[in-house]
Amino acid sequence: MLAVHLENRRVTLKNVPKPRTPDGFALIRLLVGGICNTDLELHRVYYGFSGTPGHEFVGEVVEARDPGLVGRRVVGEINLHCGLCDWCRRVLGRHCPKRSVLGIVKHPGAFRAFLTLPERNLHVLPDSVPNEIAVFTEPLAAACEILDQVDIPCSSQVAVLGDGKLGLLVAQVLHAYGFRVHQFGHHKEKLQIARRAGVSTERVGNQLPRAAYDWVVDATGSTAGLMQAMEMARPRGTVILKSTLHGTVAMDTRP
Repeated sequence: MLAVHLENRRVTLKNVPKPRTPDGFALIRLLVGGICNTDLELHRVYYGFSGTPGHEFVGEVVEARDPGLVGRRVVGEINLHCGLCDWCRRVLGRHCPKRSVLGIVKHPGAFRAFLTLPERNLHVLPDSVPNEIAVFTEPLAAACEILDQVDIPCSSQVAVLGDGKLGLLVAQVLHAYGFRVHQFGHHKEKLQIARRAGVSTERVGNQLPRAAYDWVVDATGSTAGLMQAMEMARPRGTVILKSTLHGTVAMDTRP
């Protein structure tokens, strides 16, 4: 079967064996895959990566112990956790120290004809959601996770820095929850997506607001984004980091 392979900053197609299906896992035929910024960072050898990337996908289950899954369209949670440690018992398996991660850490990704994931990681899609929309489930979940991580008071002003895919999803999720979102980005056509959803947007010029927001989300995907977000935050404000970057990020702690 065909699979995408990343190694030494090169992208190739390889013929690889069809994966075996361990007990408790499902074999899934890829229908649609989404390219995440994390995949682009893996191409830059983030995590020292080599292998098959891909963690945003829609697939059809072709083999599973649960007969109710076979033939169904699914998306999947990307962390394969042990289920036994303290983090897993707290339903925080994405922090499990023994975990592997689909297409990122010790588990081949979705950019291949067939992939495997534990059946417990799968979510069956309703027929009403087409593949091209369902493929956004994983990054949408990353945007929604902000609401689990921090308790933002109702109707608060929130700045979202960055107008890439995740930045646009973050802005729309926070807007849908009733926050007053102001999104900053460089690209008029991208910001129009958020504006059509009702988000207030602004193209970034030479100067960003300073000390203007209690809540700032950095979704720039750039090394400068964290410092820019910190400068936009008021004293005792909160900065939420959603960027994935290969390498270190400099941070001036004096302010």
